[in-house]
Amino acid sequence: MKEISELHFPDDIRYAESHEWAKLEGDTVKVGITDYAQDQLGDIVFVEMPEAGEAFEKGAEFGTVESVKAVSELYMPVGGEIVAVNPSLEEAPELVNDTPFTDGWMIEVKPDDPAELDSLMAKEAYIESLQGS
Repeated sequence: MKEISELHFPDDIRYAESHEWAKLEGDTVKVGITDYAQDQLGDIVFVEMPEAGEAFEKGAEFGTVESVKAVSELYMPVGGEIVAVNPSLEEAPELVNDTPFTDGWMIEVKPDDPAELDSLMAKEAYIESLQGS
């Protein structure tokens, strides 16, 4: 596992305590897991995701990610309807390890309340939470 200083934390992304990230793109929010989360999990071998059209509340479980070490639940950083699921992860789940903030995105959500993004952590706060501050 890498040191926190070796991991990537984009500035334009919001972070959940459960290690999902959320990025507003127009009127939708792309969601995935953070570089820290993929590093802790190790080699990801399978991602179970919802279907487009399903709706979830903020904090609800929307899927799982399976690595060689463990299976971890995925939680909604914002509530809303799933409008897209990353089709590439079915054949190449390792994209979550390789590029968690770009090609390794998991779902795209039409948020019920875009202001829920404001309750998520900015980069500095997320790094502090990882350091136990």
